Amino acid sequence: MIEKLMFALIAIPAIAGVLALVVPSRIRGAREFIAMLATILNLFIIIALFGKTHSFSYPWVGFGLEFSMRLYHFSSFIILASAGFSFLICMYSTTFMMNKNHVGQFYAYLLLSVAMVNGAVLADNLVVLLFFWEGLLLTLFGMIIIGHKGAYKTAVKAFIIAGVTDLCLMLGIGLVFYITKGNLTISKLNIPLDTALASTAFILIMIGAISKAGSMPFHSWIPDAAVDAPLPFMAFLPAALEKLLGIYLLARISLDMFQLTAFSWVSTLMMVIGSLTILFAVMMALVQKDYKKLLSYHAISQVGYMILGIGTAVPAGIVGGLFHMINHAMYKSCLFLTGGSVEKQTGTTDLARLGGIGKYMPVTFTCFIIAAAAISGVPPLNGFFSKELVYDGALERHWIFYAAALLGSFLTAASFLKLGHAAYLGKESPAVRNVKEAPMPMLIPMIVIAGGCVLFGLYNPLPLNNLIQPILGDKLEGHNYTGWPHSVFLVVMTLVALAAAYANHLFGVRKAGKAIGASDHIHHAPGLSEIYDAAEKGLLDPYNIGLKIAGFIASLAWRIDRGVDWLYDTLTVESAYDLTDIIKEQHTGKYSTYIIWSLVGLLVIILYFSISLI
Repeated sequence: MIEKLMFALIAIPAIAGVLALVVPSRIRGAREFIAMLATILNLFIIIALFGKTHSFSYPWVGFGLEFSMRLYHFSSFIILASAGFSFLICMYSTTFMMNKNHVGQFYAYLLLSVAMVNGAVLADNLVVLLFFWEGLLLTLFGMIIIGHKGAYKTAVKAFIIAGVTDLCLMLGIGLVFYITKGNLTISKLNIPLDTALASTAFILIMIGAISKAGSMPFHSWIPDAAVDAPLPFMAFLPAALEKLLGIYLLARISLDMFQLTAFSWVSTLMMVIGSLTILFAVMMALVQKDYKKLLSYHAISQVGYMILGIGTAVPAGIVGGLFHMINHAMYKSCLFLTGGSVEKQTGTTDLARLGGIGKYMPVTFTCFIIAAAAISGVPPLNGFFSKELVYDGALERHWIFYAAALLGSFLTAASFLKLGHAAYLGKESPAVRNVKEAPMPMLIPMIVIAGGCVLFGLYNPLPLNNLIQPILGDKLEGHNYTGWPHSVFLVVMTLVALAAAYANHLFGVRKAGKAIGASDHIHHAPGLSEIYDAAEKGLLDPYNIGLKIAGFIASLAWRIDRGVDWLYDTLTVESAYDLTDIIKEQHTGKYSTYIIWSLVGLLVIILYFSISLI
């Protein structure tokens, strides 16, 4: 029975996705009904399976490969979170996507994404995981491409970046196959990172994982997608499902497949990547003037905390990284949904055209405040507790990593003060006058998720004891991270950072004269303004740099090819023709000329043999 239900977690969303695609649009509400029914069934099934363990294998595609699936606490946790978000976002989309183009494709890709995530998380064989992983890449491409006119370029960018990093994942799996002499069963792997080959395999798989999670330097398609793609897509894939799946794989390779140890160079590399992701992305978020684009950079920045926490390889950091994973999926989805409500009701997400909408959309504004406070680490919300655990783990390794994480929180709070002030408070914009609150199907998901941010903060033993700590088992023996943070120093420093962010916001608003310019004094600061200008022009985008390098290589290859052709045409063919002409000129038909050439040849032969005899 369990086996059939595990298959149903993949089959039901997949079949429903196909049905949503083929159902005629003239049957009003049919696609929405199919999507809602499928996500409800998906949620009920994983609730019924939660807490159970089961595994099975079947022969698959030859070569000794097996279709292996495993249900255990970690996989159940990820699928439960995925099922909850997919249900809420489907409910939200029934109103948001009304009267929009490509509705059938939207629901089809959404449901197929759910099926692919479920399959990848249940997979107990690396090749099976790769199969579903690549399926999610196709649905990502499809989901982006149905957006605005510029979406095709963004979709291609996302496809190329994800394709290259997925190739790294594939190569890493190949190295695991070689190291283990053919064992690709995830639950049976425990590879020590004591050889260059094992470390290379880990890093290659890590690249695939952090790319899926949206970490730097594989992030640059996300801000573009925020502008071009349907907004529920941003709340669903980059903010929730892809973060869950990417961090799930990162945690699996760090905790199970490989023996990652604290203070190893691989662990330090992960912490460096996490810290840089936090800082660079939040610096870009701070200066954005579009609601969705600002949130998209925070979706990148926050994954840095997860990578940093897991990378510490110490219990506090690992628990914090995993707790932050689910917390981020909650408050970032909520924030994107508030942005969608604003866009739906006002027709814009440009902060320059917003202002004063808080009094017209009080429920949306309240949900925004809760989610923004949670992501900023304001106590006693969920983000505060997960960040404190990450801080604890980072400080155990080195103060520089803690400083980077704390600075990230300061900048996060500063950017959300700017966003909230510019969009919801301040001078009322004529464009938003008499705007109405979002419809109830859009409000319910926001209220539920915002309530979760409060619940997971005030009652953090609920997620920690029931969702996070069972994943780690013996690794947490003797440790308890529930309740209030144990370090008074860390709490005080967090409060100082939040107070500094508020003071910075007041200073910025006073200097610029408006909320949208609250970050201008940082944006135009000496040294930073040049970096920001380069970043905004795409000069620091690894994708654009890669395209330029590829273009240079292609140009160089073309020039070499032309050079080879010239050498062939000039030195070979033309030289042969010239030599032929010279020889032809010597064939005059006169016997005296032939006799002279014969005598010259005979003389050369005599000279050659005479010299060789000396």
